[in-house]
Amino acid sequence: MAAIWSPSARAEAWLSVEVAVCRANAKAGRIPREAAETIAEKAGFDLDRMAELEKETRHDLMAFVRNVAETVGDEGRYVHFGVTSYDVIDTALALMLRRSVDQVRSSLSDLSDEVKRLAVEHAHTPMIGRTHGVHAEPITFGFKLAGWFAELRRADGRLQACREEVSVGKVAGAVGVHGIVGPDVEEEACRLLDLRPDPAPTQIVARDRYANLMNALATLAGTLERFATELRNLQRTEILEVQEEFAPGQTGSSAMPHKRNPWHSETVCGLARVVRGNAAAALESVSTWHERDLTNSSVERIVFPDTFHLIDFMLQRLAGVLRGLRVFPERMLENLRRMGGLVFSEHLMAALIQKGMSRDEAYNVAQRNAARAWEGEDFQTCAAADPDVNSLLSQEEIEKAFDLNHHLRHVEHTLRAAGILD
Repeated sequence: MAAIWSPSARAEAWLSVEVAVCRANAKAGRIPREAAETIAEKAGFDLDRMAELEKETRHDLMAFVRNVAETVGDEGRYVHFGVTSYDVIDTALALMLRRSVDQVRSSLSDLSDEVKRLAVEHAHTPMIGRTHGVHAEPITFGFKLAGWFAELRRADGRLQACREEVSVGKVAGAVGVHGIVGPDVEEEACRLLDLRPDPAPTQIVARDRYANLMNALATLAGTLERFATELRNLQRTEILEVQEEFAPGQTGSSAMPHKRNPWHSETVCGLARVVRGNAAAALESVSTWHERDLTNSSVERIVFPDTFHLIDFMLQRLAGVLRGLRVFPERMLENLRRMGGLVFSEHLMAALIQKGMSRDEAYNVAQRNAARAWEGEDFQTCAAADPDVNSLLSQEEIEKAFDLNHHLRHVEHTLRAAGILD
C-alpha cells in the first residue's frame, strides 16, 4: 500500500496518463506519431527537480509537466497537449484507487480465510449467545464466526462494485466540454489505461464516486471494529473464552506483571474511528463550486492514502489475531452452564404451548421457574418439579427441552448458507 501511494508512484501514474494522452492525440492526428513515440520512450521525471520547479510554479502538476518535457527534448511541447491538470490527476487517481482496492481485497481475503478456518474448526464448539451482555441462548463459536464470514463477503462485494465505479478517467479539458481534444482522444487514452471515460465530467470527476468508496471502507472499518470488540469482550477476565496470543517476554503493563491485554483488538477499534472521520471528510468533498474548486484537493491528499493504509493494516492485524487466537472450549461450556439451564427457557415455553397451554400462561410458568434459578436453584430441576410442567410434559420431553444438541441441530445450515461448508 505504501508503494501505491508514494510520491514516486503518484508521478508514475501521472506519467502513464500523459503518455496515454500523447498516444491518443497521435492516433487522432493531433500531434505527430513520431513525437508520441519519442515521449513514450524518453519521458521521465525527477522528484527533486519537480520540487525545485514547484517552488516557482506553485503547482505540483505543472512542475511535473515541465520536468517531463525537459526529459524529452523538442517533442516535450506535446506533453499535456489539450488537457488540464485534473484530466491527469483524476485519471491517475483512478489507477491508484483501483490498485488500492485490489490490495484491500487481498488482505480481506486473508482475513476471511482465517475466519473460515476457525469457523470450521469450532462449528460444534458450544458457547453462550449473549444479548445486552446477558446470557441469551446457546450458539457455537463457529456459528458466531459464520456471521463474520458472511459480513466480510458482503464487504468484498461492495468494494468490487466501488472499484468498478471509480475506474473512470477524464480527458475532456478545462471544464469537461472537450474544447481542445475530442471524445475520441479521451476514449483512446482511457482504453490504453483500461479505464472508462467519465460520461459527464466537469473539470473533475464527480466526487460522489470517491465518497461511495470511502463509505464502503468506513463500513468495512465498522465491521472490523465489531469483530475486534467481540474479541475484546470474550477476553474479559470474567468470561475468558478466547485470548490473543501472548508472546514470551511480552509486557501487558509496566506496573502489573500479570496483565494480558487485548491490545491488538483495541488498536483495530481505535483506528476505525479515524477511518469513519475520513469518510465524513470525503462526503464534504462531494460539493464543489460550479465546475470545480480546490476544496477537495487538500482533503484527498490526506484521507485517500491514510484510509487505505489504515484499512489494510486493520485487516492484516485482525488476521494475525485470529491466526494466533487461543480458544477455550471448556470455558465456553462452563459459562454456558453457569445459570443451570436457564438459557433453555424458550424451549420449555414452546413445549408447553405445543401441549395446549396458552402462550401467556406458558411464558409465566417458564418465567417463575427462571426467577428461582436467578436465585441460585437449578432451572431444569425447578421446572421438572413444577406441577404445571409435569402435568403436561413427560420426563423425556422435559429433557429434550434442555437438550443442547437438539438446540444446536441446525448450526451447519448457517455455515453452509454463509459459504463456509459445502
